[in-house]
Amino acid sequence: MGNTYSVIATHLMVSLAAGGLIGLERTFHGRPAGFRTHALVCLASALLMQFTIYQWRLLPGIPVETLRTDPTRLAQGIMTGIGFLGAGVIFKEGLSVRGLTTAASIWITAAIGILIGVGFYFPAAVATALTLATLSIFRWIEIRMPVQTYAEHWLLFNRQNAISEEGIRALMKEHGFKVSSMNYYLTNDGASFEYRMTIHTAHSDNMGKLAESLRRLDQVREFRISPAGP
Repeated sequence: MGNTYSVIATHLMVSLAAGGLIGLERTFHGRPAGFRTHALVCLASALLMQFTIYQWRLLPGIPVETLRTDPTRLAQGIMTGIGFLGAGVIFKEGLSVRGLTTAASIWITAAIGILIGVGFYFPAAVATALTLATLSIFRWIEIRMPVQTYAEHWLLFNRQNAISEEGIRALMKEHGFKVSSMNYYLTNDGASFEYRMTIHTAHSDNMGKLAESLRRLDQVREFRISPAGP
């Protein structure tokens, strides 16, 4: 029985270390679900899987043939529960959706914990290394990839002094933007005319140049450019 306890402790310590390593990367980049969250997720997954392996020893006095805990069903239950935790770190702000990578890291951490819990150290170690590589090396690649930057943009004019749609589109094109959608509004009891649109560009610094250009236009009463965050 003493050897069983040492094996269980080893599994749990390894799971805590693996989850902590992944969590350190998330904490370093300022994510809300970081070191402690990932460590606990991995530990909990390994702990539950330990029960399926050693249930006949951990429940003395119960005939072995009456124990029917299915490890695969327990693993499915763990992953389902982790889905709720992952959903809690995802939030949407305008066009920006944040937390998807953290949710995915929580999910893979739970899977690694399951592998460690049943003693599959090699695939768990490989998965931990690949997860850390994905979160760090792939981040470096993503930063250097050419990507489209999106923003929500609206312009407010006096009704009688509004720039035409053709003029707005020409202005966007001049500053390197493409218009994905265009909406029109009469506001302030018909005194003001407003354009609302989604714009995108291959160069994020174009937003500052567009803002400076709009600031100099006397016709523009108000404007807003809300970039979609990473």
